[in-house]
Amino acid sequence: MRTRVKICGFTQVQDAVNAANLGVDAIGLVFYPPSPRHVSIEKAIEIVKALPAFVTVVALFVDETEAQIREVLNNVAIDCIQFHGDETVEQCRLYNKPYMKAIRMKPELDIMALAEEYYDASALLLDAYHPGIKGGSGSKFDWDLIPDNCSLPVILAGGLQVDNATQAVQSVKPYALDVSSGVESSKGIKDVAKMAAFIQAIKEGDR
Repeated sequence: MRTRVKICGFTQVQDAVNAANLGVDAIGLVFYPPSPRHVSIEKAIEIVKALPAFVTVVALFVDETEAQIREVLNNVAIDCIQFHGDETVEQCRLYNKPYMKAIRMKPELDIMALAEEYYDASALLLDAYHPGIKGGSGSKFDWDLIPDNCSLPVILAGGLQVDNATQAVQSVKPYALDVSSGVESSKGIKDVAKMAAFIQAIKEGDR
């Protein structure tokens, strides 16, 4: 099976179009104001309108209010929601949208139990734990913490870049890789050469 690719944290229209033209499966838009990759609803609309068909648009929220999430969903053509905070399963189910639950990995976490709890999620997104930072830290975690037989598709995030993408595919065999800072020239600005090399490294891992 081909490993899918999600690139997250777009803030510029042309960067998202470049990623689509390179063959990325999904782009992530961050609706979390403290993040340097945060986008307004107006900018998100502009980015999404520029995308070609068959690119999945993922909206990332961190412990956001229901009203704010609904405002985004009512205005932006979102395909899937990524909950990156401490949202309960009930909160994730409010919007009648496919969702992914991000888990910040710690040794004591029971991923199998979390997969059962969020059983109707489209995937679990496993990211590095960093005190005070809910994602986007650019840190890698111990991939040995990931169970081989998780009942949900696993999306691997955290500290991914061109140099370790092939190894990530071969070691973890995830459904997808999710990268942000690893393909940037600066925060929120994507580097087209790095995006191309990252996607190529994943293809090499799949061979």
